[in-house]
Amino acid sequence: MKRDLPYAANCSLLFTEVPLVDRPAAARAAGFDAVEFWWPWPDQPVPPDGEVDAFVRGVRDAGVRLVGLNFYGGDLAGADAGVLSLPARSAEFRANLPVVVEIGAALDVPGHNALYGVRVDGVPAAEQDELARENLTLAAEALAANGATVLVEPLSGPKPYPLRTAADVVAVLDRLEVDNVGLLLDLYHLAANGDDLDRAIDAYADRVAHVQIADHPGRGEPGSGTLDLDRHLTALVDAGYSGYVAAEYVPTMTTLDSLSWFAGRHR
Repeated sequence: MKRDLPYAANCSLLFTEVPLVDRPAAARAAGFDAVEFWWPWPDQPVPPDGEVDAFVRGVRDAGVRLVGLNFYGGDLAGADAGVLSLPARSAEFRANLPVVVEIGAALDVPGHNALYGVRVDGVPAAEQDELARENLTLAAEALAANGATVLVEPLSGPKPYPLRTAADVVAVLDRLEVDNVGLLLDLYHLAANGDDLDRAIDAYADRVAHVQIADHPGRGEPGSGTLDLDRHLTALVDAGYSGYVAAEYVPTMTTLDSLSWFAGRHR
């Protein structure tokens, strides 16, 4: 794996052997100095203040930096893949914004992933896309005071999620009139969707604000599949990328046992 990049642990998928609030400390003990999370409360756009405080305290006490935190996206393990383009659920996304801004300000979070949402029956795609444009703009404006970036990513899988390639995401970004937005380049999802990773990196490296990795097929740890992650990360570095690479994979063994790719390569 590419040595001259900083790595972060996605603590929604890694270190699940311990409770969520203890995962930043587990990541630190394993050698990571940064972590990221999906929205920790999948059924609550606005969780209780005490739970937010406990989450912030867990990150601080662990001595790691939170480099990525999703906006509320619904039940990602179920039918949901974001809510910001869904007319019936847009209010949930907007209610979530102040909480994300609060956590982001408390922990100096540089990037927040805004999952786009699936296509829904009875709503024209153009109407969903316009609502997405409005909500992404609101999110970017809300986070501007934090100096943070709104991230948009492609997803794979059977859900009717419309953003499948890097070009799909860039087309959404190009419709926005705000600067603090960027492409979350998830190499696993792009590979699973059959996107040309070499072409995507060559064309859009300057739009990449964050990177996530897992091997393909299977979404396991690096080395569990056939994806040449080192080559793709090297291409990103050569194109000027120097940000974090988040390990967002489903371990095929215990988290600690899955980290052989990481041993001796962090900084």
